[in-house]
Amino acid sequence: MYNGELDPKIVGEVIAAFRRKKGISQEVMSGLAGIGRTHLSAIERGERKPTLETLYKLSGALDTTMSSIVGEIEKRISDD
Repeated sequence: MYNGELDPKIVGEVIAAFRRKKGISQEVMSGLAGIGRTHLSAIERGERKPTLETLYKLSGALDTTMSSIVGEIEKRISDD
């Protein structure tokens, strides 16, 4: 149910799941995305929410679209 907030934990879980499915480490993905590994780690742990720019970079590193990542986030939010 939508409560006006985006749960950073769900966002991080989805991004981590996409990364694991791709079979790459945080180190490799952060390098491909041009962001720091500690930043990616904080996103995956739900400590930080990615900006649209960062989400765009992450989707490129994952060789997928932003919409597929957002779609999975929305699916998980509606499952809660």
